[in-house]
Amino acid sequence: MNFPDLIQTILIYALPVIFAITLHEAAHGYVAHLRGDDTAWMQGRVTLNPMPHIDPMGTLVMPVVLYLATGGNFLLGYARPVPVRFGNLNHPKRDMIWVALAGPAANFVQAFVWAIAMYALVGYGIEERFFVEMCKAGVKVNAVMFAFNLFPLPPLDGGRILVGLLPWKQAVWLSRVEPWGMYIVIALVVLKVVDTLWMDPLMSLTFEVLSLMLSPLAFLLK
Repeated sequence: MNFPDLIQTILIYALPVIFAITLHEAAHGYVAHLRGDDTAWMQGRVTLNPMPHIDPMGTLVMPVVLYLATGGNFLLGYARPVPVRFGNLNHPKRDMIWVALAGPAANFVQAFVWAIAMYALVGYGIEERFFVEMCKAGVKVNAVMFAFNLFPLPPLDGGRILVGLLPWKQAVWLSRVEPWGMYIVIALVVLKVVDTLWMDPLMSLTFEVLSLMLSPLAFLLK
């Protein structure tokens, strides 16, 4: 990829990625606040300002380096995790599920909104490539974040959801994996296990559900 194409790609993806990360993390903090833990609320993490959520290495450096090193075939990054003291929640084990689910849910809603925006552009006859590609990027980025974060291994959201659903004995065993969970996930990503067994089927299902939800709008625009 030449330099002008790289700059254009960064500009197309910048806004969708910032929104995807910011709303994902803010959603965790907001639901934790509703469920009794004000840690993130008191630290100013329940905000639409992206700056408190950005991790310089994980949000900025790592994704760009991986994108360039793999020719755009592999991209991985992370934001600053929202602090949640699960012991402060009204019903810690049950409320953990809702706090964890809030982030991926925010990404799914954003994917739906970006898809509506793309249909609106088409409906109004706006064919400016930059805006159309940005909408497509918004759908893709949020669908990826939705699916990836639901992978059932702590510290990912799917792992915490699973901890909340399992009986106590199994939940305690799974929660002990969390300190090494991200290393395990990265290894599984490199080995393409996550792509084959998780991302590909869940992404396909996500796009099918989005298509079904958008079908009335698609019908009106025909």
